[in-house]
Amino acid sequence: MAKGRKSTDPNLVVGYLRVSTEEQALSGAGLAAQRATIEAEAERRGWKIVTWHADEGVSGKAIGNRAGLASAIAAVESGKAAALVVSKLDRLSRSISDASTMLDRAAKAGWRVFSADLAIDTTTPAGEAAAAMMIVFSQLERRLISQRTKDALAAKKAAGVRLGRPATLPLEVVDEIVSAHRTGVSINAIARDLTDRAVPTARGGLKWYASTVKAVLDGQDAGQFASA
Repeated sequence: MAKGRKSTDPNLVVGYLRVSTEEQALSGAGLAAQRATIEAEAERRGWKIVTWHADEGVSGKAIGNRAGLASAIAAVESGKAAALVVSKLDRLSRSISDASTMLDRAAKAGWRVFSADLAIDTTTPAGEAAAAMMIVFSQLERRLISQRTKDALAAKKAAGVRLGRPATLPLEVVDEIVSAHRTGVSINAIARDLTDRAVPTARGGLKWYASTVKAVLDGQDAGQFASA
């Protein structure tokens, strides 16, 4: 037991939940599903969940900006519980370095991290090693999926397939922006002119920004006027 931390009933645990903005719409990735998984594991093992903490709409790439996780860690480190339980290891972190730091912190402070999907208990050398390997392979899988997606999109773009949402900005406005920029008019000046003339943006707004104009110049429609 780490110095300064009170001995805690090993059956007392803290539940931690996390979903990113994108995951909120995916089946099985919601907070309710994660909570049900943790509750089932707690009942099976005879644990008592003393408190719940959650981060909603927060990425798993970094742990430094998650208030829910900070509160969960504070709860176990204060002696209210002996373990931090997550439904899946990637709910804790998707970063190899952050997750490793977290596991090392738990080991030194004398509390456990438990992943319900893998039944990994990080207080044992084998469990700690298994957790580290799962984090590594999870990150590898995400990067491979990301690379395959990028390659597929690049191939479609090269074949002339239009990507993204359908254009809503009239082509004559696109042509005007491309032509003005080609003659040396700055992006900021183009934005001011369009705003002054109350030309609607692609979203129907009447305020143009440099970023709005740049998005048009970088868009697919601009390509057909670029060499005109």
